[in-house]
Amino acid sequence: MEFLTEPIAWWVDPFVDNTFMRNALWAALLAVLTTSVVGTWVVLRGMTFLGDAFAHGVLPGIALAYIIGFSTTIGALGAALLIVGGIHLIRSFSPLSEETSIGVLFVGFLALAVVIMSSGAGAYSGDLTRFLFGAITGIDNDDLRRQAIAAAISVGTTVLLHRALFVATFDEAQAQLAGMRPKLAHAALLTLLAIAIVSSFEAVGSLLVFAFLVAPAATASLLVRRVPRIMMTAVGLGAVAALVGLLVSYHHDTAAGATMALATVVMLLMTLLVTGVIRALRRPSDQATEAAQDEPAHDHAA
Repeated sequence: MEFLTEPIAWWVDPFVDNTFMRNALWAALLAVLTTSVVGTWVVLRGMTFLGDAFAHGVLPGIALAYIIGFSTTIGALGAALLIVGGIHLIRSFSPLSEETSIGVLFVGFLALAVVIMSSGAGAYSGDLTRFLFGAITGIDNDDLRRQAIAAAISVGTTVLLHRALFVATFDEAQAQLAGMRPKLAHAALLTLLAIAIVSSFEAVGSLLVFAFLVAPAATASLLVRRVPRIMMTAVGLGAVAALVGLLVSYHHDTAAGATMALATVVMLLMTLLVTGVIRALRRPSDQATEAAQDEPAHDHAA
């Protein structure tokens, strides 16, 4: 209970006394901003399976780049773009559905990552685990600059394409009739999704970035309705989860990325529980109100 009995020591001192904690917090907040903005569209458009495929699909690019001594960020981006191209090709030249295309590529890329990591060149490369589960406490200024650029791109592009993405999300036919080119907007969203995942994997790991992509936006969608408010609420909730998770990791010596990801899921489950209880309590009163409104009508009919 130190977070209540000694709030300064628990909440503030870790960031005052440790540079790596301050960098980790900035990295987490930038990751939250990038993934929550993009994740809102992922949740609203029902693209969570695609987001999961992206989060895991970058692994072979990361592993290959790491083994040959190349930039892992570029390797991850290349793998993400290959997934986008692969989905488009399978959809264009086969009768398979998009979900089937995603599933095939998801399994293929994940298997390729395992093959690369278990090969002679990749075996016993202990540092590869940081790309799976994150190494947020090892973030430096260059990493923060890359994340800031990615966040700016995500937010800026979302603002520019907000109307096209909004209409295409809820009525693709209307977007087509209005000349908004929904397919182009979808391609732009896929690119933003790739950028969000690639820019955040070093902070929380490619296996855990999916939690930041989906959980805060899903939680926000339970609390508010308008898209801009969902985005802002998702960023706020994600920031709280990142802060709490980072501090729990620091005080209890747990994996930082996994603890932050777990915090987002716990927040979602708590919100589901609270909103479910509220709906259950409101239901009898709503039924009573409807019954009271129906009585005058029955009396008049009599």
